[in-house]
Amino acid sequence: MTPFPGAPVVDLRGDDPEERRRWRQMCERSAGLEGEADAAARTIILDVRARGDEAVIEATARFEGRTLLAADFELCADARREACARVRPELRAALEVAAANVDAFHRTQRFAESGRESGDAHHRSRVTPLSRVAVYAPGGTAAYPSSVLMTAIPARVAGVDEIILFTPRPTDVVVLAAQLAGVDRIFAIGGAQAIAAAALGTATIPRVDKIVGPGNAYVTAAKRQVFGLCDIDGIAGPSEILILADSRAEPPLIAADLLAQAEHDPLACPILVTDCADLLAPVQAELASQLASLPRATIAARALAEQGALVLVRDRAAMVAAANDYAPEHLELLVDDAERLVPALRTAGAIFVGRWTPEAAGDYTAGPSHVLPTAGAARFASPLGVWDFLKYTSILRMGPAALREQAPAIVALARAEGLEAHARAAELRFGRGLGNGLTDDLTSDHHGEPRHD
Repeated sequence: MTPFPGAPVVDLRGDDPEERRRWRQMCERSAGLEGEADAAARTIILDVRARGDEAVIEATARFEGRTLLAADFELCADARREACARVRPELRAALEVAAANVDAFHRTQRFAESGRESGDAHHRSRVTPLSRVAVYAPGGTAAYPSSVLMTAIPARVAGVDEIILFTPRPTDVVVLAAQLAGVDRIFAIGGAQAIAAAALGTATIPRVDKIVGPGNAYVTAAKRQVFGLCDIDGIAGPSEILILADSRAEPPLIAADLLAQAEHDPLACPILVTDCADLLAPVQAELASQLASLPRATIAARALAEQGALVLVRDRAAMVAAANDYAPEHLELLVDDAERLVPALRTAGAIFVGRWTPEAAGDYTAGPSHVLPTAGAARFASPLGVWDFLKYTSILRMGPAALREQAPAIVALARAEGLEAHARAAELRFGRGLGNGLTDDLTSDHHGEPRHD
């Protein structure tokens, strides 16, 4: 590996327009823009729409070098049992700890119905789970059993009828994670063809209501394009961490937590924001030292050099402002009295408070889902949760008195919008209509009952 030259430094303490421009560019990153992956995904989706299973088989052979029949798509019960049995006991125990914590946390997110009752009008929002959802997990060397737990368990807690895992070349540990999470079926297909099949349905693969979970650029492009055929959890970009650190922060911890994100992907975004200039040199030294023994050092070093930064700001308030501008997926607080900063930090996917809360705990065992908004979407989006697997139905019930009270406004608004049938629909319920109006009825003594004169 080439010696690590150090992460770029951005100095926001003054009014240097070039430094401000560099920071704005970092904050304006975005995921899901048109590109090569979009064109490829579009072609695959159209092919799956036209030819179903055959298109899935051909795309899997072309992109993955695997020859499948439709009968090979789904793992049978025996294959699942055998895969689970091969997982080492210590790894099984770790997955069980993570699964229990994820389940316990998400049980706190169950929603009650809400509504309003006034007189003889009763309106409510009914909450029901989705019927069938797809969880996507990358396969092979990029397999993340933790992501299966973090996506499938909230769906199960929500009460989803059927949870289906799509993953190419499912590893034993991913199959075990699926079992612990309550996944009903596993299909050994991936890529844009899996997303298309889940959204459209084929002879072998059932159509789903929602697709969640991370994937490569082609999976992400396909998810974006099938939105509307079904729901999706969001457009995932590369992983991010922004660490706020003051003079009391420990450089080894800062470096370790930056590298924990940098090792994911060359496009990962590891950023430190600090008001202590004396912290930069020790952090750079720690980064170089820890990279020397990191198995994924080449990936991490590239992420630090190309998307990472050590950002200097004037004070604690400027640290908060920088974090809110960037809207990171993960925001870590390595500062004194960290809890006092939390109320002012409004645009993070997840906030990790204090030196004993590494982002790695959120990835695996803490409990909240690690599926978080990226690429600045934390300004408006939320972590994956039980709410992602619920739908709301408005249920309205009005008696004659309630409609009588609102009818003049209904009629007036309908006619102002040029929608005469809307107005008549209200008038006819009181024995009037076709332009006769409601005036007499609204002053009658019939207590809301239809007139028959």
